[in-house]
Formats: sequence, C-alpha cells, structure tokens
Amino acid sequence: MEIRDPVKNNILKIEQRIASVCARIGRRPEEITIVAVAKNRTKEQISQALEAGITGIGENRVQEALLKYQGLRAVSQKRRVKWHMVGHLQTNKVKDAVKIFDLIHSVDSFYLAAEIDKRAKEAGKVQDILVEVNTSRETSKFGIMPEELHGFLNSAGGLKNIRALGLMTIAALSDNKNDARLSFRKLKQLADNINGQRAKEFGLDILSMGMSDDFEEAIEEGANLIRIGRAIFLGAGD
Repeated sequence: MEIRDPVKNNILKIEQRIASVCARIGRRPEEITIVAVAKNRTKEQISQALEAGITGIGENRVQEALLKYQGLRAVSQKRRVKWHMVGHLQTNKVKDAVKIFDLIHSVDSFYLAAEIDKRAKEAGKVQDILVEVNTSRETSKFGIMPEELHGFLNSAGGLKNIRALGLMTIAALSDNKNDARLSFRKLKQLADNINGQRAKEFGLDILSMGMSDDFEEAIEEGANLIRIGRAIFLGAGD
C-alpha cells in the first residue's frame, strides 16, 4: 500500500533502492547518509523530509539557507539535523556559511579554504569540509583537478580551523551512466590513494557523490553520502 505523503513515500523508495544496491555489493545500508537537497523547497516540505527520517539538509545558496535554518532551528536541534553546503561557495558568503553549516562540501581552492579557516576561527569553531574534485575535468564544473589534490591537502594542512573529512564530486554531464561511474570511481581511487599514504594526517572517510539520477552507481563505487533533491521532493508541490 502506497503512503499518500509523497515525500515520505519517495524517501521509502530511495531507501529500498539503497538497500537493494547494498545487498548486491555487500555493503550495509546504514553506511549511506542521505542529504536532502532543499534548493527552492519550502520550510513545510523540508519538515516533511525530517519527519520521514532525513537527518541531513543540503543547500546550494547561503542566503536561502539562513532563512530556512532560522525557521527550522528548533526541529533541527531536536532531531540533531546536520546542515550541508553543497553548492558553490563564494568567499563573500563564508562568514555566514560557517554560522550554520556543519559540513561544507564544495571547497575548491586554497583561497576559499583559507577564508573558511579565518572565519571559523573568528566564530570559535573548527569547520568540517570536503574537498571538491573535478573528476570529469569539465570546464563548466568547479573543483580542483585530481593531480592537484595532494598539493591542496598539504597546503590546507596548515590551517587549524578547518578539518577535511573527505572528498566530493559531481558526475560527468552525460546520458550514459558509465560516464558518471567513471567520475565516482576516480574519486574513490583518489581517496584510497591518499588514505593509504597519509591516513594519519587526513583520513578522508567521506565520499560525497551521487544525486537523484545516479546515486545507485555512486554507492556501487564507494559513496557513503548521497545528495538527493528531486527524487525526494517529487510530487510535493510548490
């Protein structure tokens, strides 16, 4: 019997798909964190996702996130919800970003990392981040190039108020899911390579990759955090 609440129903279907993938490849569904990407979604729609068990909210824009965070602060604290910055972050928005985000996924330059470090120090916190890598090498995408990752981490290692927890990528823009798979596989290889050499220093445990159209492929290639927007809120209205 299908539940009439579209958001809850969508989340249940996504969880079933995750469980199916994990059973096939020998992983546990509990390893996978779903972040509900709430760009252009209302407070009511986000509340529906939280009621359905979502514990991570992703936002693309800082100003939009600030408004929602204020409106959902009480329920967020009660449910221990984590807020994720998943869109491109401009340096002039960093001061506000460190006020609300638990994890910033889109750190794509040392300049941005240094600004986050500066603002986090002012706020009296250590800001958790992910390093965005342009695994597809598309000029339309943000992210550092794979061969620059070691150098970035070496440089960022001197910043005391940020903590790199893992890597993030956006798959190649293609109708062929094998292209997405190659992007995800590259990110996993990069993390494994760095963790194998310098685990004590970095410990890049989080792999943020996979969205509504390709999260199953991402899980197969090692994702443990997936960013789902449309597939969660489909049919929820405006």
